[in-house]
Amino acid sequence: MAANRGRRPIDAIIRLPRRREVSQTIRRDESPRRPRRLLGVSGLLIGGFTLLISVGAILLSLPIAANSGQFTPLETAYFTAISAVTVTGHTVVSTPDFWAPFGQAVIFALMTIGGLGFMVISTFLLLALGDRTTIQQRAITRGMMSDTAGVNQMRVIRSFGRNVIVIVLLIYLGGSLIFFTQINGLDGIGQGRSYWYSVFLSVSSFNNAGFNIIPEAASGNAARFASNPIVLATMTAMMALGGLGWVMMVDVWRRRRFARFSLDTKLVVVSSLGLWLLGAAILGLSEFTNDDTMGPMGWADRIVNTAFLTVSGRTAGFSTIDFGQVADATGMTFTALMYIGGAPGSVAGGIKVVTFAVIIAAVVSSLRSRSHTEAFGREIPQPQVHRALSVAVLGVVIVFVAAMALISLEPETRFLSLLFDIVSALGTVGATTGIVPELGLPAQTVFMAAMFVGRMGPLVLALALAPKEDEVVLYRFAQEKVRIG
Repeated sequence: MAANRGRRPIDAIIRLPRRREVSQTIRRDESPRRPRRLLGVSGLLIGGFTLLISVGAILLSLPIAANSGQFTPLETAYFTAISAVTVTGHTVVSTPDFWAPFGQAVIFALMTIGGLGFMVISTFLLLALGDRTTIQQRAITRGMMSDTAGVNQMRVIRSFGRNVIVIVLLIYLGGSLIFFTQINGLDGIGQGRSYWYSVFLSVSSFNNAGFNIIPEAASGNAARFASNPIVLATMTAMMALGGLGWVMMVDVWRRRRFARFSLDTKLVVVSSLGLWLLGAAILGLSEFTNDDTMGPMGWADRIVNTAFLTVSGRTAGFSTIDFGQVADATGMTFTALMYIGGAPGSVAGGIKVVTFAVIIAAVVSSLRSRSHTEAFGREIPQPQVHRALSVAVLGVVIVFVAAMALISLEPETRFLSLLFDIVSALGTVGATTGIVPELGLPAQTVFMAAMFVGRMGPLVLALALAPKEDEVVLYRFAQEKVRIG
């Protein structure tokens, strides 16, 4: 206090900085790292698909792959490879007649990798990137895995992939054994070939691939089993499981009661049942009296085939009838069902049934004057509603562009047949009216592109372009109402 005794309140002490304190300093700031999102998750998936397709096409073009013993044209090899990797099932040649055992084995390998989980394999590739990924890329990866596989933590992806592979292999084995009891001795074939046919059909059924190497005597790649309820029931169950997805299967197995299911599982179950019933009703009304499709069948076979076709016609592409002869109502209904597709995390394509369910929930909530989207007593986050709308709109745009391209390339082909087959390609279904082998190379190229884009999915494109859900919005624009209706 003695030192400050003579200082007045307005006095101030000024300290001059030393020379070294005011000397110029240069600070180097590194520019912020900008993650290349399209070259991250999406680029990895696209590159992996392209590489796998190219390797498969080269193998299929070899003389050993064809029964003729000659080189297969590259356009045929690439079309088949793309169809197998994307588990679509569209073909330009007869699979059992054109391809030799080596070619069939290549197709088997391609559809196994593409169906069992190119998605699962890609997760291991993403994990291998390790610290080379940025925080934003990891956030995008978590968002993608949450939407497609139901996994929101990177540390559980490894165990998730291992469990999926074990469960699927067990399903493959069970299906193969049942098919073997029905195929063994068919057309006088031996046990070795019978088991090969059984394994191929089992993998193709669960993967919703639509490929069949058993020689057919009628139209439809499963027509010879139209009166075999054991084969059709087994294929139906396997296609349904593959189209619903392993995440939903695990949730149902653990919780057992509908009230305990997650909202995602509830939407999948209710929507899938509704779409199956719709398909069965249309088939019953339109095809039971159609002499070109289900008319000649007995009533028991009609019921079994209806259940089989309403599941297969939406996601797998196996058929016991000629879709080129169905009524227009059936064709248009199944076009819409193929566009919707299967469940997220499944082997099926389309915009996904949960996307469809979210849009329906948004419409119902709007009609009930709700400010937010609600379903089963839960509110769906608004960013997911926007994402669902984006996926659906992108899907419609892609269908429109592809259909217009086909109309200009094949003006003499029936429009409903073109629309049916191109939606089947985009939905990676494989159901066909039989026009694909008759189209020119430019039109077949459109189909190849459609299968590739359909397997990548509008969802991956939307995720690559959309911001993160946990991103904090620092500003909002002023609201202004518009006229709707």
